[in-house]
Amino acid sequence: MNLTGEQVERYSRHIILSEVGGRGQEQLLAGRVLLVGAGGLGSPAGLYLAAAGVGTIGVIDSDVVDLTNLQRQVLHGTSDVGKPKVESAEASMAEINPDVQIRTYRERLTTDNASEILADYDFIIDGTDNFPSKFLVADACHFAGKPYSHAGILRFEGQTITVLPGQTTCYRCVFKQAPPDGAVPSCSQAGVLGVLAGVIGSIQATEAVKFLLGIGELLTGRLLVYDALKMKIRTIHVNRNRDCPLCGSNPTITELIEEAQPACDLK
Repeated sequence: MNLTGEQVERYSRHIILSEVGGRGQEQLLAGRVLLVGAGGLGSPAGLYLAAAGVGTIGVIDSDVVDLTNLQRQVLHGTSDVGKPKVESAEASMAEINPDVQIRTYRERLTTDNASEILADYDFIIDGTDNFPSKFLVADACHFAGKPYSHAGILRFEGQTITVLPGQTTCYRCVFKQAPPDGAVPSCSQAGVLGVLAGVIGSIQATEAVKFLLGIGELLTGRLLVYDALKMKIRTIHVNRNRDCPLCGSNPTITELIEEAQPACDLK
């Protein structure tokens, strides 16, 4: 792939970075990242991946834009209320960068479609908003051997970790199973600071870009916890769990199993 003159100008601030250069930008243009969810986390991640020139961005989400989303889901605008999120997400990313190919899937990620969809991508960003979906993403990425970034936000706190299946601490090493229904309040019940989604989603995009470029240190084996109210960032080292039901020595999860969806979304 040879960069055009317009692309050299568009990505000039990348190209002058010695760690990126023209070859690195070509790697980004050849890269393929899937956003599972076009909400609070998927929005900033999608915008920055498009701006960075990641060549193919997939977006899977079955939801439509709601007025309550607009406080933090920056892929969507007021005129998008009632529209499928994948449609407004595609329009927003294409407006930022016409170089990028956007693939949309207006459906939920399930045990039936996960393997086929994930197969086309190099890196997965988990922007889901409920525990069953997060475990499904983690399990599906494990079986597909796809690197992924997990993240979650609630009130003033966010957390994220990057996983290289079979090599690093996985999501189930840290969280073996979903908490009982109702044990953790949803964002609609407890609230969430809008800009918090921007901070954590941008970190997820950073991890995807670094992975595609093969530079720096990924957030593997470390859970980053960000407290926006106190403006504190903690990094908790988490080792692989030999007894992990997914990646441990004697795994008990050997195929994709979809857990029951919660009564309300964690938006």
